[in-house]
Amino acid sequence: QVQLVESGGGLVQAGGSLRLSCAASGRTFSIYAIGWFRQAPGKEREGVSCISNLDGSTYYADSVRGRFTISRDNAKNTVYLQMNDLKPEDTAVYYCATKPSHSGTYSFIALATKEYDTWGPGTHVTVSS
Repeated sequence: QVQLVESGGGLVQAGGSLRLSCAASGRTFSIYAIGWFRQAPGKEREGVSCISNLDGSTYYADSVRGRFTISRDNAKNTVYLQMNDLKPEDTAVYYCATKPSHSGTYSFIALATKEYDTWGPGTHVTVSS
């Protein structure tokens, strides 16, 4: 079993930056990818970014590409989301989640919520104008 804990959320002015961290523990060898998702009040949860533990491939939602950067520190079992040029529409609860490893050929939809089976409790990000 994998356990996830997010940190780094807070209140920031538009144009500012935050770095979110997702620390994984437990059976980390079973993780295929770690994704960041967010959910704003009254809206569906949406994929933001993910990174593959296999080869480090990264994926970004169009709304954050060029502003957010996902990275990993394997020694610390931690994935980061560096968020720059934050906008009020980035305000949401941010979650990290893990997609489990699988056997055989698999068509992975990187930012699809349904691909992930373990979730952290979330961290709040509020961007003021």
